[in-house]
Amino acid sequence: MGNYNATILYSLLDAINYYAGVSGSGGSATFSLQQIEKAWMAYEKLYKNDLTSESDFLTYDKKQIMNFIRNCLATAQKEENVRVYFG
Repeated sequence: MGNYNATILYSLLDAINYYAGVSGSGGSATFSLQQIEKAWMAYEKLYKNDLTSESDFLTYDKKQIMNFIRNCLATAQKEENVRVYFG
């Protein structure tokens, strides 16, 4: 089954239209460096509190989202944009 916390990532990327329930829609989108920076700032604002007080599952999801956005940011800084597949 799908992970509800995945919708957090879709929201941070302003890509909720690629969400298809259990998984992504199969589409892809290109995000500019500015869009990824905006997603990173939104992530930091959303999760500014310490993660240790939450369940392991939720903490794991937040870390996965953080790592994904960081990787996108690193790519966008080098390439000026990053393409994300929502599969």
